[in-house]
Amino acid sequence: MYFVSVSTAGPRLLAEFVAASGMRVYDFSQPAVLRAAAALMAQYADTPMDYADATLVLLAEALNANEILTLDRRGFSAYRFKRKQSFKLVLQQG
Repeated sequence: MYFVSVSTAGPRLLAEFVAASGMRVYDFSQPAVLRAAAALMAQYADTPMDYADATLVLLAEALNANEILTLDRRGFSAYRFKRKQSFKLVLQQG
């Protein structure tokens, strides 16, 4: 909402877009998910992994989707999907 609030209609238009799109929103603020994200961040501390990266890995695992569109090649080349499989980086596919 912060970025779209430059226009007075921005927040309303974003809310309408999200509602109409059928987008699913996942809650990564629950204690169990926060613990899982913190564990991943500790595991990949040498990369390093931030909270946003950790939640993307958790979401990919929840959706069983290992393809990811990211500019963070270094991180997502190191991170593992379901702890063993590497991610397929969409921007690197030919």
